[in-house]
Amino acid sequence: MSNISKDDVKNIAKLSRLKLSDEEVTKYQAELEAILHYVEKLQSADTSGLEPTYQVTGLVNVLRADEEIDYGTSKKELLKNAPSQENGHFKVKRMVG
Repeated sequence: MSNISKDDVKNIAKLSRLKLSDEEVTKYQAELEAILHYVEKLQSADTSGLEPTYQVTGLVNVLRADEEIDYGTSKKELLKNAPSQENGHFKVKRMVG
């Protein structure tokens, strides 16, 4: 079984920029040891003869080809009603600060 020291927990907390109390360090030490123990159990499981599971839902990416659609309106007609335009494009107020 993997042993996690309190110093290990404090180092992980420091790397994660977390401030932990002594009680929290003790609590997370036990929790991390339990997690690592479970991972060790999983690593010892016999998976020989099993196919890898890449996708379990059967869903497939649905892609379509890009098609240009002509709506019968020109760029010039669309821009003539724009309150503000610049270089053949709609001009809008800046949205990001």
